[in-house]
Order: sequence, then structure tokens, then C-alpha cells
Amino acid sequence: MTSPVRVIVVGAGNRGEIYGQFASIHPERVKVVGVADPRKFARTKLQQQHTIVDENIFEDWHSVLEREKFADAVIICTPDRLHKEPAVAFAKKGYHVLLEKPMATSAEDCTAIVEACTQSGVMLSVGHVLRYDPVIHKIKELIDAGVIGDVIHIQHFEPVGFYHFAHSFVRGNWRKEAESSFALLAKSCHDIDLMHHWAGARRCVKVSSFGSVSHFSKENKPPGAADRCLDCSVERDCPYSARKIYLDRVKQGHTGWPVSVICQSSIPDIESVSEALRTGPHGRCVYECDNDVCSNQVVNMEFEGGVTAAFSMVAFTEEICNRKTTIYGSKGELSYDGHEVRVFNFLTERSTKHTAHNNAPSHFGMSGHGGADYHLMDAFISAVANNDPSLIRSGPEETLLSHLLVFEAERSRVESRVVYCGDTRQS
Repeated sequence: MTSPVRVIVVGAGNRGEIYGQFASIHPERVKVVGVADPRKFARTKLQQQHTIVDENIFEDWHSVLEREKFADAVIICTPDRLHKEPAVAFAKKGYHVLLEKPMATSAEDCTAIVEACTQSGVMLSVGHVLRYDPVIHKIKELIDAGVIGDVIHIQHFEPVGFYHFAHSFVRGNWRKEAESSFALLAKSCHDIDLMHHWAGARRCVKVSSFGSVSHFSKENKPPGAADRCLDCSVERDCPYSARKIYLDRVKQGHTGWPVSVICQSSIPDIESVSEALRTGPHGRCVYECDNDVCSNQVVNMEFEGGVTAAFSMVAFTEEICNRKTTIYGSKGELSYDGHEVRVFNFLTERSTKHTAHNNAPSHFGMSGHGGADYHLMDAFISAVANNDPSLIRSGPEETLLSHLLVFEAERSRVESRVVYCGDTRQS
């Protein structure tokens, strides 16, 4: 029996804890042997979950690299703007890298990460978890099998969810581009990655994008509303009430996401959540925040050979991250409703439904990811254990290309013009 793959978690927040769950389920395959996080509560929680020795608990990831290499791989789940430095440093030290998406917040930093991993001969897997969703993977298999003929057009929709957007992108860590990244990169880089993947080996030749911040601004603040929900006389009529999103949930016994995110130094309960809403960013009125990232955005792409693609991201939806896709081919139409794939054959005029076996444990990872968090970890650990990078579906080269496409799309939105990818020509 081979020994478990040893991993270090850098960034013990929500994503770091989720990836660590895989070690609790499969202790024979992987062991978390170290953790680095500046927050004592977060790193202590992970230490207790994985019985990590004290000497492998670090406030600063730089301290890990001062030691001799004591693990096979590192899982990097630091804030978006703090991805590049640890990714490059751990790669140069010889650690295989699982890097939470997005890779980094600039094209230059993304390129530097890929170069460091390639030159160091280590594997890089980026947290494009949707690539690992069994049903979404089935879409690519069906395209490659030719069931809809040549791909002509791809239409993909991401409903963020009304309170999810308020939580993460109005009040939360991803609300302000200068502190994290723009919404298309932070929220939808794996959607653009999927569309790029479905288009095959074709290069995107031009892209356009439009989007803005809608509704969440001071001018839309209801009359009589307070700056904080717990002090507000009209919050009961507000769908974005922090009392509803957090306090009412914890009163019902729900202590997972999103409640767990707002209590950085304690277990969520009525007292700690109330205190977080009184003093922290998640208790603010959504109309009095400093958010500046898009709440709705569209991206149009043209690939080599005339294949077109259209992506829409909208904050104001009932469903949370339950993507919808339709791919139009020369011989048929493929549609995905977030649960199963349906293919309509133009010749027979009949539809066939396709699904895929998902053996991920229930409640593993994030809702909206369909167990894909589990399958991403499964693939990465298998790749490291077997020294087989082909098991990684979100490796360096293709992931870099799709990230560069995201940066080009945002450039189109900001500059209000069609961008010719990899070119400086104006539209």
C-alpha cells in the first residue's frame, strides 16, 4: 500500500477547509500535514480537524518555505490578489500546486505562475471545479463524439443568486475590484473556461463585453433605511436583509455557508453572528456599501472557424449558480439544465437524455458545484500519487488561455470596444 499524499493548506478559509475534507474522507490517500493562515481560529480549526503537529502550524506561509520540504503538494486558497507569490515560491521549492481560481488577478501574474510550475517540473491544477462535475464533463464527451456534429454556437448562463451576490459581491470579500478582482474573473472565470473548452482547440479571435453595477447603490436605498440591518426599521421588507440572510439562518440551526464566513474567529451562533452584523461588513445595508463590481455582464466571443459563443452572468436570480447551457451543432442541439444533458437529433427528431454517475459524498463542498469540489481533489491527489498530470483537467496551458480570454473580455467592457485577442488593433 502506498503512503498517503502529504499536503499543506495555505489559506484555511472556506475553500481551504472544503478541500481538506477530502483527507477526512480518504485518510489512506491524503493527509493534511501543515497549515498556514494569519487567523488563529482558522488555522487551529484545521489543525484539530486533521491532527496536525504544532510545529507545522504557521501564521505566515513564508515560514513554511524556510523549512526543508515536508509535503508533496500545497493547496493555495489565499485571497485572489495573494495567489501569485505563494504559487511561484512553492513551485520553485518542488511542491505540486492546487491553486484556487482565479489563478491570479493579472495576465502577467498568471503567466508567471505557469512558467514557474513548468520550469520546476511540478504539476499545477487550478480550481476550475466545474471541469470535474461528472455531468458537465459528459457535455465535452458528447461534443467530441460528434453527437451534435460541428459546434456552431454556445450559449451559457450563470445565475449567481440574489442573496449570494449580496453576501459575496456587495458586502463580502469580492465586492471591490481593488481589493480582490473584477466580477468576471472572481465569479465567472470557470464559466469562460468551460466555453473555451467546449469550443475545442479553436482560438478566440475577438470578444466584446458589456456590464455594470445595477441596483446596489445609494440612490436605491429605501426611505427610512438605516446603515445597518439590525438598526433598520424597514429591513423586514428588504430581500437583502442581513438579519434574514444570516441571523434567521443560524436561529434555524444552519451554521454552514454563508453564516460561517462572517464569523472569522468563533463558531457561528446567535451571539457571534449578531456581533458580526453589528460591527462587520456583512451587517451593512446593501445600498451603503463600497461595492464596484458588475452585478450583470454579458460576453460575446467569436472563435476560429466562425464558432460563436454568448455568456451571461446575472446577480438577480432565484437559483444560485445552477448553470444553464445550450450548444447548437450542425446535426443537433445539446442542452443542460444544471442536472442532466438532453440531446435533440435533427435527423431522427428525437431527444436523448444523458446523465453521469456522481459518487461524491453528499454535502461535500459548495452548493452549485454539484460535487465537483470532491472530484477536483480526487483527480489532483491521484495525479500526484501516480505522477500523472494527464489526470488533471484544469492544467496550466489551457487554463492560462482561458484566463487570458477573461482579461480580454473585461478590457472590452472597460474600453467599450471589440477586442481582437492577442492583437492591438482597434475595432
